[in-house]
Amino acid sequence: MQEGLFTLAKLDDFVPADHPLRAIRVLVNEALVALNELFNSIYADSGRASIAPEKLLRAMLIQVFFSVRSERQLMEQVRYNLLFRWFIGLAIDDEVWDHSVFSKNRDRLLEHAVVERFFTEVMRLADQRKLLSKEHFSVDGTLIQAWASHKSFVPKDGGDPGAGSGGAGGRNTEKDWKGKPRSNDTHASTTDPDARLFRKGKSQAAILGYQGHVLMENRSGLVVSAVVSHADGFGERTAALAMLDTLPGKGPKTLGTDKGYDTRDFIAGCRKRGVTPHVASNVTHQGGSAIDGRTTRHAGYRVSQVVRKRIEEHFGWGKTVGRIRQTVYRGIKRVDQHFKLTMTASNIVRMARILVSVPQGVTQ
Repeated sequence: MQEGLFTLAKLDDFVPADHPLRAIRVLVNEALVALNELFNSIYADSGRASIAPEKLLRAMLIQVFFSVRSERQLMEQVRYNLLFRWFIGLAIDDEVWDHSVFSKNRDRLLEHAVVERFFTEVMRLADQRKLLSKEHFSVDGTLIQAWASHKSFVPKDGGDPGAGSGGAGGRNTEKDWKGKPRSNDTHASTTDPDARLFRKGKSQAAILGYQGHVLMENRSGLVVSAVVSHADGFGERTAALAMLDTLPGKGPKTLGTDKGYDTRDFIAGCRKRGVTPHVASNVTHQGGSAIDGRTTRHAGYRVSQVVRKRIEEHFGWGKTVGRIRQTVYRGIKRVDQHFKLTMTASNIVRMARILVSVPQGVTQ
């Protein structure tokens, strides 16, 4: 192959006019403009040059959109992928960052809650475009597997009742926990101390993990709040009430949920906040369902039970594309940032699809 000595082309020339990232990039850039003041306060004028925070956030989004499993692999692909360079804002001849520098700068965003602010700005754009409902919401949670193995889950007092069962030495030595009780009260993971042993159902195996919680508005199916908590039997309901407290306005609201939220304390907590609980009735629950005919007889209750299942689209997208099925981060703060960024990316993809399909000046 004989290449020309000079080539006159811009990165934009290589990206098709109908590429989905074009609409996404417009939304991302508009949200980033509102964060300029925050970025100026984080980065000093002196010292070693850092990665521009706008480019850093765009690169983190690319990692989510294209399921890139590590910072090392992301930096490798940015070197030769013109689409990635165009989205991030790197020219063809710009030097790509070292993966360790990228990771350190990403942690700086965590310290200053930049991902949370970015999520808020994306929601502000959605509100400006009349995409958000102020009255009808849904909530659900999902289990996120921690980046830690069962072998790291050892007694807090330093003993290891699973050791000494034979096999080779080292960190992968054989262990046997049969007949030896293990719980979060007496054991902790040495790999990720924030992870908790949790079983989602009686027929499912217990894993070390976290719980991710999402509050979704029902008009466009956008996530308006996302948070990660320790995995336990009360996390979903506690997080749901906490997210309800962040909703603006005092007007009447409804909240659609599954059977896992059908408890008397959660129903009372919703009503105390002026929220009508459209909770799926769990008649098999000990003591019976906390939801009665005053709620279930309305047509709005049936609508909420249908719409609430759209949350699974965010969870499904996040676990297959955003790779939150098993997080690669350790510690609840980093896992929370990863989860929030993934849900923000899911929102942006949904918003771009809606805005492209709806003509200008027309609202749903």
